[in-house]
This record gives sequence, C-alpha cells and structure tokens, in this order.
Amino acid sequence: MPTESPEYGGQSRLRSDAELRKILIVGPPNVGKSLIFNKLTGKSVSVSNYPGTTVEISVGRCPLLPGYEIRDTPGAYSLLPITDEERVAREIILEQPDALILQVVDAKNLRRMLPFTLELLELGRRLILVLNLMDEARQLGVVIDHEELGERLGVPVVPTVATTGEGLDLLCAIIRDGLGAPPPAPPIEYPREVLDVVRRVASDRGTPLIPARVVTPEFLNGLPLLERTDFELGLRLARQRYADEILAEVASFPAVTGSTFGNFLNRLTMNVWTATPLALAVLYFGVYQFVGKFGAGTLVDFLENDVYETYVTPWLTQWVERLIPWPVVQDLFVHEYGMFTLGLRYAVALILPIVGTFFLMFSLLEDSGYLPRLALLLDRVFKKLGLNGRAVIPIVLGFGCGTMATVVTRILETKRERIIATILLGFAIPCSAQLGVVLAMVAQRPKIFVAWIVLMTVIFLALGMIAARKVPGRAPAFYLEIPPLRVPRLSNVLTKTYSRMYWYFVEIFPLFLAASVVIWLGTVTGVFEWIIRMIEPVVRAMGLPREAAHSLLFGFFRRDYGAAGLFDLLNHGRLNERQIFISALVISLFLPCIAMFSVMQKERGWRFALGTSAAILVTATTVGVVANLILQTTGWL
Repeated sequence: MPTESPEYGGQSRLRSDAELRKILIVGPPNVGKSLIFNKLTGKSVSVSNYPGTTVEISVGRCPLLPGYEIRDTPGAYSLLPITDEERVAREIILEQPDALILQVVDAKNLRRMLPFTLELLELGRRLILVLNLMDEARQLGVVIDHEELGERLGVPVVPTVATTGEGLDLLCAIIRDGLGAPPPAPPIEYPREVLDVVRRVASDRGTPLIPARVVTPEFLNGLPLLERTDFELGLRLARQRYADEILAEVASFPAVTGSTFGNFLNRLTMNVWTATPLALAVLYFGVYQFVGKFGAGTLVDFLENDVYETYVTPWLTQWVERLIPWPVVQDLFVHEYGMFTLGLRYAVALILPIVGTFFLMFSLLEDSGYLPRLALLLDRVFKKLGLNGRAVIPIVLGFGCGTMATVVTRILETKRERIIATILLGFAIPCSAQLGVVLAMVAQRPKIFVAWIVLMTVIFLALGMIAARKVPGRAPAFYLEIPPLRVPRLSNVLTKTYSRMYWYFVEIFPLFLAASVVIWLGTVTGVFEWIIRMIEPVVRAMGLPREAAHSLLFGFFRRDYGAAGLFDLLNHGRLNERQIFISALVISLFLPCIAMFSVMQKERGWRFALGTSAAILVTATTVGVVANLILQTTGWL
C-alpha cells in the first residue's frame, strides 16, 4: 500500500513498500548495531516479529536517505547459525539479494570479525564495512588504514563512533552516491576437506565453488559429525588466514600492556578471587542500598505518604464522590479497591520508584560492560544448572522484567537451555517491581534479609540442578564477546532508563488499572469473596492474616500487584516478623504475571506454560506452609 513520506529530505514522495530500497544492518552483538540504527532512523521505527518466529525485527527510515528502508537484523557471527537470532539474520540476508548490507564491526576486534565480512562478500552482495567504536580503538593504539582496507576488500570502509554520530554523515553520503556492482568473491584458498563438500553441493546446482553460496546449514546437518567438524574448522581457518594477511598490511593492533587503570580493573573483574567480592559489592550497593533502601524505602515513603496519601487520594476521593452519587460506581474509581486509590497508587507511589531505581542501576551496569564479566564469573555455577555463563543475561534481565527475560532466552544456543532458563525465571527470579517491594519489606531487617537471600538461592540452585538432570539434551558450550570496561556514558544510561520506564508506563501501567477494574467487578459480584474464603485455609496454614488472601488473589493478575498489597499490609502494621519473612518468600516464588504467562505460552507452548504455572503455585504455597511450621516450632521469628 502506498505511503506518503513528506518528512524525508523535505520532499513529498509517493512510494510503495515494495519500491523502497533495502538496507540491512548486520553484525555480532555488542558492536553498536542498534545504536547506529537508532541514530539513522530517529523515531521512524516499527518493531515486529520475524514471520514464523518470536525474534523481533526493527524497521525504520532515515531522513537523510529518502527512499530507503533500514532493517536492524539480530546479532550474528556467521552465516552458519547456532542461535535463533543467527538463523533469522541469515534468512533475512538471503531473502534480500538486492539489499545493501551495512556490516557493523568492533574496530578494535576487527581480526575476529573480518571472516564474517569475507563470508558476506562470497555471497556477491553490495556491502559497506562500518568500523564502529573507533574512539575505543584509538585509545588502545589501534591503527587501521580504512581506505587501504577498502581497496583490498573492494568495498567502502567507514570509521564511526555511534555514540557521538562520528562518521554517520559520510556513511549516508556514500549510500546516496550509490555503489557499483558487488566486488568479486575474495580468492581464499580452502583446504581439500572444504572443497570436497563444496563440489558435492555445487555439482547438483551448477554453481561456482564458493562455500557461502552453496553450503547450507541443512546440508551440513546431514553430514557425518567428523566430516562436518573438519569442514567447519577448515572453512574458518582459511578465512581467518586470508583476513590476517589483509590486516597485516593495513592495520596494527598493539599488545595490551596492562599498565592502564582500565586494564587493572579488567583483570579484577576477570579473576574469580577478585571478581566474586566485586559482584557481592555490586549486589550490596546496587540492589540492597540503592534499589532496596533508597528506591523502595526513601522514595516510596515520600511518594506514598507525603504526596499520595496526603494530597492525591483525598483530592481524588472528594471529586469522585462529588461527581458520582452512586457508592458502587464510586468504588470503581476510589475507596479501597478503586482505580485511582489502589491501581494508580500501586503503580505510581509503590512500584514506579522501585522500577525506576532498578532500571537506572541495570543501565549503568549494562553501559559499563560489566554484565558479560558477570556471565564469565557465573559460568562454572551455571554449568551445574544445565546452562552456561551466557544465561546470566536473561537471568539478570529477569530481575527487571520476567516477560522481557523470557523473550531474551532466545539467545541461548539449545532448546534445553531455553527451557531450563524459562523454568528458573518463572520459579525463582522475582521481577524488579516484585523484588523491590520484597526488598522494601526485608531491607530494614538484616536477619530476615539474609535468611531470605539464602533460602531463595538454595531453591534456585536446587531447581536448576533438578532441571539439568530431567530436561533432555546436550550440555551447553560457552562463547560470549567481552567488551572493554568503560565509564558509563550519561546520555546512554538516561536513554536506556527512559526507554524502559516508557515501556513500563505503556505496557504495565494500564494493567494496574485493568486489574483494579477486575477486582472491583469481583468484589461487586461477590466472586472474589467466595474465592478468598476458599484460599483462606491455605493463608492461615502459612500463618498470614486474612487480609493477605486479597493480596495473593491479586497476585494471580500480577505478581507485583500482590507484592504491593503485602507491602501495604506491612506499612499498616498488619504483619509481624515471621509473617514478613513468609510473605517475602511466598510472593517471591509466586505465579508468573499474565504477560509473562502469555510469553511462556508463545515461546514454549500451552502445556509448558500451564504445567509450569501449576508447579509454581504448589511450590510457593508448600514453601509458605513448611516455613511457618518450622518457624513456629523453633521460635526463630
């Protein structure tokens, strides 16, 4: 369908989507692909799933490149894929033979990334090589003659610094001027074991003996394991040798001497004896002090007591009672379960400061390059759980949002790893809002806080070890790009925090209001009162007050909603020390929210989602009942 695009270059154009020229941004993760995409497209972006998968693809248009559609592909290291993201990237590249490819690479790690360039050139595609992170490369003393490199490869090479926009104007100018025919395939000398496989495929198709054009993952999967291993090893070594020959003439990469403060910090974060106390310090200051005490304590106290309860709630209640004469309708908006006095208060006064401080902390860690080092530190532990260090990314994201984290499990190599990670996220990883509320409940009570941490860790490890034994499949390998440590850039941190906060308001805030409506309907019809009477025996067995049944019921809609209800009981003095500990345990292990359940169903299927949710509910209630019995018997709390 034709679309008018008056904003591009100040010209009014009528161009159908089919007529738009395509630009594909490709490359491995953590090299600035998405940042370059965002810089080029600005706000003209749409996001959708790639057909037949749940991998999201961003598409946009650039004001400086009228008539072009830009697509940001998932991270990939090769056209022989391992992860779902690499498979989708390969399919997109093969589906768009006329597209211009912008391959974004990390300039200081060019040696590792140039073989993928050679692979793309073998396809016979128009290509621009984008040397990103040039500022970091210069700081390390890396020197690259990008013009000579372009001559050797036969393609334009553009140095860029995506964070500042350096080089992007030149990149756009090269695209506007147009590229000629694709360069010839690089003359790589492949060993016999590679050529034997290529000839076998090429003879059936009548195509040239160029590996990237004829060899498919499906064909390789049908080869005997030894032959496939020899083929892939020979392929990679030949491309690496050719890349090294080029780089020896056009670039120099000084050896890292370890004399800088950054290198000193890098060694600290990579050595298990120093990395472990650093990780504990991050946990203490970042999660406990900043999110738990400042976000869930100081900010929540100010917003709820000094702002909401003092000014907002009385004012809203007064106006609703004045405008609406019917008490039952008034209850929909104000009073105990109203959208404004319950849903709005929970979302803004209780959850917003907690989510905000967590997202800010997470953005700082992400922009500093610390998260991959945390993955390396935890790799040995995660191996016991059937995972590898790469799984730290969805697991840590789970502390922000379990829904997003479940989607991110796609980066894991095998179906077995994705299943185990999803189980752990559903059972034992509370989301940021839920975690923040729990921290607010236990942060002022060191004994309870330590006991909660220890028990949740034991449950997490035990569950992972059981899953590693029961879920069939092969043990995972571990590979992950380790970026350099950097001082977080304030603009990047604020942008990431803002985008996540925006997501919270757009996606989550309406759910709080919708949950209030459902609660109002359930209260008016008496359905909730009947359900509460049904679950009260379980609540009493856990040693909790009757009002906790309301919070647990609300937790069926959203875990953070139920957590906020328990926090509300604590603020009103309705929970003693033992009940605080049990409440924190139960709500930490509680059912996944509706959004996370939907993603679990989408990623793993109905049977998995329903079975996992039922197991989580049984586990949470059993832990609560057993903990209450033990505490009553021992008198510890």
